[in-house]
Amino acid sequence: MKTTKFLSVAFFALVLGATSYAQKAVTVGGAPMYPTKNIIENAVNSKDHTTLVAAVKAAGLVETLQGKGPFTVFAPTNAAFNKLPKGTVDNLLKPENKKTLQTVLTYHVVAGKWNAADIAKAIKEGKGKATLKTVSGGTLTAWMKGKKLYITDEKGSNSEVTIADVNQSNGVIHVVNTVLLPKA
Repeated sequence: MKTTKFLSVAFFALVLGATSYAQKAVTVGGAPMYPTKNIIENAVNSKDHTTLVAAVKAAGLVETLQGKGPFTVFAPTNAAFNKLPKGTVDNLLKPENKKTLQTVLTYHVVAGKWNAADIAKAIKEGKGKATLKTVSGGTLTAWMKGKKLYITDEKGSNSEVTIADVNQSNGVIHVVNTVLLPKA
């Protein structure tokens, strides 16, 4: 009986330890991203994603990205938004451009939780490329160069995943260095 009780306690401790290890917070934009919080709860704390957060608010997508999901979000940094032609972001944030902004933002979202290993497996199965269907209805192409993961948009622009597998309670974020754009 004592051995069974000891083994039960040891198993529980092992599972609890493995769970907390797997659920480690990843630092993005100087802030920890907790896997127990949703995409919005984490993103608002990243100093590297203030433009993305402002855009999500302007597009009225906060409630959606706080929803159950799961979602895979390719999250462009402020520096990624700064690569766009001057005035593009300000123009997209205007109320009359809300629909266009929603399309651009949902083009960065894939239904389901696709961690980097899942994407790498799909790339291998696709003989070097994997096509991901976005929530906006467009497609993204994932590929790898060495151990680096890249996403190509429908316009042919490449974005590197600079931080992968930032787990959220309702999905996963992959930080990218270029804004992904659907076909016009």
